[in-house]
Amino acid sequence: MKFYIKKRDTTARIGEITIKNKKIKTPNIFFLDTKNIKAPEIADIVITQKKQNTQKPTIRINDFLIYPKALINNIYEEEIKKQKEKKKNYYILSGKIDLIDKEIKDNKSNLLIIGNANQLYKKPKEFINYIVTIKEKIGTEKNLYLPAIAEPNNLSILTYLGIDFFDSIKAITAARNKIFLFQTNNIDIEDLNEIPCSCPSCIKIKNPKKIENKSILNHNYYMLKNEINHIRNSINNSKLRNLVESRVNNNPHLTTLLREYDKNNYKYIEKNTPVNSKSKIIATTKESFNRAEIKRFQNRVIKRYKKPESSKILLVLPCSAKKPYSFSKSHNLFKKKIFYSGNQCIFHELIITSPIGLVPRELELVYPASNYDIPVTGLWDEDEKKMIRELLISYLKNNKYEHIITHLPKNLNDFVKNIFENPVNTCIDHPTSNKSLELLEKTLKEYGKKYKKINSQKRKIDDFKSFASYQFGRKIANDLIKNSNVKGKYPYQKLFSEKSQLGMIIKERGMISLTLKGAERLIEHKKYWVEIFNDFNLIGSVFSPGIKNADEDIRLGDEVIVLQNKKLKGVGVAMMNGENMKKSSYGEAVKIRHLH
Repeated sequence: MKFYIKKRDTTARIGEITIKNKKIKTPNIFFLDTKNIKAPEIADIVITQKKQNTQKPTIRINDFLIYPKALINNIYEEEIKKQKEKKKNYYILSGKIDLIDKEIKDNKSNLLIIGNANQLYKKPKEFINYIVTIKEKIGTEKNLYLPAIAEPNNLSILTYLGIDFFDSIKAITAARNKIFLFQTNNIDIEDLNEIPCSCPSCIKIKNPKKIENKSILNHNYYMLKNEINHIRNSINNSKLRNLVESRVNNNPHLTTLLREYDKNNYKYIEKNTPVNSKSKIIATTKESFNRAEIKRFQNRVIKRYKKPESSKILLVLPCSAKKPYSFSKSHNLFKKKIFYSGNQCIFHELIITSPIGLVPRELELVYPASNYDIPVTGLWDEDEKKMIRELLISYLKNNKYEHIITHLPKNLNDFVKNIFENPVNTCIDHPTSNKSLELLEKTLKEYGKKYKKINSQKRKIDDFKSFASYQFGRKIANDLIKNSNVKGKYPYQKLFSEKSQLGMIIKERGMISLTLKGAERLIEHKKYWVEIFNDFNLIGSVFSPGIKNADEDIRLGDEVIVLQNKKLKGVGVAMMNGENMKKSSYGEAVKIRHLH
C-alpha cells in the first residue's frame, strides 16, 4: 500500500494509495462492511474484519483490538512486540505519547491506526500533542487512521491536523440514535419538522418523524462523502484553513482543538506552510489572527525587514479593500499627493491593517498581505489594538525616522498616536475626503522641502533591498544589491549588475526570482541551499532521492539554489520544505528555473 503525496496544504495533504490495482485518493473514509451493515455504493474503500463479498478496495483488520488507555505500559509493550511480529500493512498505536518511539522503531507498516482515539479526542491538549508528535516522528510517507471519530463537522480540522483516513462508525451509531449528521451540526430527529437536506436519501422523505434508521444512515453516509470531497477540493485550491475556520465556529470542542493547535505548535505548522499562495485568506474569525502565514509575515517584518535607507519620513496609512493596495482608488489618491510633494522618494509608506498588522509599501505584493479579505466595520477590538500597538513599537525600534505623518481615521489614530514621537495627523474626517487630502498634500510639501531630493534610481534600489531583506534576510540583501541598479516599472522590476540580470520581482508570485548570476551571490551565506549527490547530471527538476542535504529553513515556495560539489548547478523554487527534502523517498523537491 504505497502512498504518494499529490498536493500539500499546510499540514494537510492529498495523497494516493493503490490497492488491488485501484487508486484511492486520500483523505478518505473507510466505510464499514459487515454481514449486517453493507458499505454504500458511494464508498471508495471499505474496511472489514472478515472476508466480505465486495468488489471495493478493502482494508481487512482482523485483530482490531484497542486496549483501554489506563492499562500500564508493559501490557502495551507486549502488544507492540506481537504486532511487529505479524508484519502486517497496518499497526495499531497505543495512543500513549511515551510509547511512540518504541512503536515506530523499525515499523514497516504503511497504515498507523491511532488506538484509544475516543479517549484522546476528548482531551484537546493531549490529543493535539499526540498528533503533532506522531506526525513529526513518522514523517510524510505513512498514513494515519483515526477510528470511530469522524463526523462531517470535524473532518476538516482532523484532516488539517494531518489525519488521512477516517471511518463510518459514528455515522452508524448516530443513525441508531436517530441523529442526522450535517457539516455544521448534528440534529436529533425530534427537533426536525422538515428535513433540511436534498440528498438521495432525504429527498424521498415526506414525514421526518416516521423515517427509518436505514434512511438516516444513508443520509449520514452522503454527508461524510460530500464533506470529504469538499475537503479535497479545498486542499487542491489551498483553502482548507478557510474551511476549517468556518466549520469549527459551530462547535466549542472543535474551536478548542484549533486554538490549541495554533497556540502551541507554531514552529511545526509554519515549516509546513507555503511562503506564497494564490488562495485568499478570509479573515472573519479570531482564529484567523493565529494563522502561521500571518504570524510569519509579522515576524519577518520585525526581525528581517529594513526600511529603505534613503527614506526619512514615515507616512502611516490605512489599508484598502482592494489588494495590492496600490491598485485601489484610495491609495492611488495617496500616491498622487506624495508625487505632488516634489520630493516623493523621501517618504516611506507603512499600511496598518488587520489581521496582517504592518505592511511596508514594498511588501504589498507579498503573501499574505497581497491576498486577504476582512469584514470592514471601522471598529477595532482590544485584541486588534494590542496586536497593532505591539508591532508598531517593535518596528520603530528597528527602523528610525526623522518625522512621522499619520493619515489615519480617528478610531485608528486614537490608539496608535501615543506610540509615535510628535506625529502630524493629516486626516480631518475621512482619509479620502477633499479636506483630508488637501491637508495631506500641504503637509507632504512642507516636510518634503526640508530635505534634499533623493534620486529615483537610488530609491528603487533601496526598495528592492528592503524587499530582499524580508525574503532572504539583511545580509543576503546587502550582497544581492551590491553594485546594482533596478529597471522596469512597478510591479515588475528587474535587478541588474552591469549587463547581467540578477533577479526580478514578479507580482503574481510576490517574491524575487533569481537568475544564476543572482544565485551566485547567495552561495557563501549558506542559506536557501540544496545539495545534490555527485552521481548524476542535473537536467531538470530535482527530486528528493537526489538530495544529499538541504537548508531546513527552506519552505515550500522559497527561492533556492542547487549545489553539487559546492558548485552552483541551478536555481529554482522549493516544492517542499527543507526537512521533507532530506527525508522523502520520492517527489519533486525543486522546480528548476535556470540550469548552469
